[in-house]
Amino acid sequence: MTLRLVVLDYPPPGPIRTAPLPPGEVHVWHWEPVCLPDQLDTLWKTLSEDERQRAERYRLAEHRNQFVINRAHMRRLLAAYRAMAPEELVFRYSAYGKPLLHHRETLRFNLSHTKGRTALAVVEQREIGIDVEQIRSQADAARIAERFFSAQERRALRQVPADHLDRAFFRCWTRKEAYIKARGEGLSIPLQDFDVSLEDHAARLLSTRPDPEEANRWMLYDVRLAPGYAAALAVATDPVESTARHA
Repeated sequence: MTLRLVVLDYPPPGPIRTAPLPPGEVHVWHWEPVCLPDQLDTLWKTLSEDERQRAERYRLAEHRNQFVINRAHMRRLLAAYRAMAPEELVFRYSAYGKPLLHHRETLRFNLSHTKGRTALAVVEQREIGIDVEQIRSQADAARIAERFFSAQERRALRQVPADHLDRAFFRCWTRKEAYIKARGEGLSIPLQDFDVSLEDHAARLLSTRPDPEEANRWMLYDVRLAPGYAAALAVATDPVESTARHA
């Protein structure tokens, strides 16, 4: 099957139009995590007490402000899908820290951020993960690949021309991270236990170990957000059987 991927700028030029989200359609919102100082106070008020405590643990004001902006924007967008106020949303967390909505909620989402860009992916009834990275020079790409990429991915990376190496590296990285985040099990899944493609315009989960059938349960997509960024999306092929298993 294929999904319809809709990439949206936030804030939109007009009102947020989100509902209903059709089955098989994925929305990816993205933004630059900056705002005016007087807007920060308004965003702060939409956060829950535990989110404010998390924000206050950041030592640098830049990182604290980015957390507040990203969390508040995520709240506003998710609330719009359910015609709620952002303050009304209640998050729970998986054993590995992945945020979810309440137990009977079918909306699935995932947030990723890098320097200068944040992305939020939203879908109904399917597990989802997204990763965005700023493309930058990776002089130590080979060393990092030896640590985090599978043997097949390392072989593919060695075949990439030098002037395309940075983009290929981050294509691989974001595809792997998107899959890990969609699974929601953190680094309990060894990064060497699955292979993703490195080719441009051909995002695929090639193989998974020890269960080879796991690769058929996921779809990978590249997401075009802004110049200078790589982003990938992983979505389950089948709807979730029950939200109770996330408790």
